[in-house]
Amino acid sequence: MLTIFSTAKLFRGHVGLTQRNALKSWTLLHPNCEVILFGDEPGSREAATELGIRHEPDVLRGEYGGTRLDYIFARAQEIARHDLLCYANCDIVFLRSFAEAVSRVADWSPKFLMVGCRWDTPVTRSLDFEANDWEPRLREFAVRVGKRQLPYAVDYFAFSRGLYEAIPPFVVAKTHWDHWMIWKARSTKVPVVDASADVLAIHQNHDPTGHAGDFEALRTDPEFQRNRALAGGQLHLYTIDHATHQLVDGRIKRRSGRWHVPLTSLARVYSSQLWYRSLKATHAIRRAVGLNRASFADASAASIPSKRVESAQPMRLVQNSPNRERGL
Repeated sequence: MLTIFSTAKLFRGHVGLTQRNALKSWTLLHPNCEVILFGDEPGSREAATELGIRHEPDVLRGEYGGTRLDYIFARAQEIARHDLLCYANCDIVFLRSFAEAVSRVADWSPKFLMVGCRWDTPVTRSLDFEANDWEPRLREFAVRVGKRQLPYAVDYFAFSRGLYEAIPPFVVAKTHWDHWMIWKARSTKVPVVDASADVLAIHQNHDPTGHAGDFEALRTDPEFQRNRALAGGQLHLYTIDHATHQLVDGRIKRRSGRWHVPLTSLARVYSSQLWYRSLKATHAIRRAVGLNRASFADASAASIPSKRVESAQPMRLVQNSPNRERGL
């Protein structure tokens, strides 16, 4: 029916927990769903054995040690038992609606790419997959507590075998390759379906790794720079907003302006970059005349009467209670 493949970080602590949650959820999508885990990170072999999934420890790596995307996509399409494949980041939990969506899109078109927005959700413990109601409870929790991420965050790519025959040697853990993948499908006139309305892809929140969140450090990272160069620049960086169709309530409908790049998307990107550079260039002047953010924050704080604020308690996935149901 479907082959899902991914790479993982080391299986330790909260990261290891979220990766096991994700991989286990994929095995439950359909009795004939195949899961392939690439890489030899510590704990990968043991996790694959525990979950009964295929482990491919050998991967190609870039100059700085990052896993090569082109290799795992080529290898996955070579060894997959099914003609429908999906690459997903190893912290994404899928519900059964995902397999139904892939099947619906595949019935509609022999060649396709299906993507969708993720829901950032504070999952703090192992999910109880033995509970009959684990899926509706997790869905309710994600919708109630989680947050739908913006269309630039692309965490899964469901596609027909053969769609990606030639991929530049991107490094998986860095940016730009994901947006290039959408551009590549669009450039070959393959329909790109946005399944956000029908698929709740649950991203389990975790601490950022590497340079995530540090824009300046990211810009100087050699693997980041190489990925961007391999992508071919901003015109080849598409987001979910560039999908040609949408899947809504099981039906596929055309998206207006589907075969051209929305100019508003490029305008947003370049205007934000221009704004960031102008702020950086004028930082010293604004600081000297008291127009920086810190000055405004100090002035605002001085005008507000002091008030005792109780520290907020972090929300847990399952509240501690003597009569609680089994944890998710």
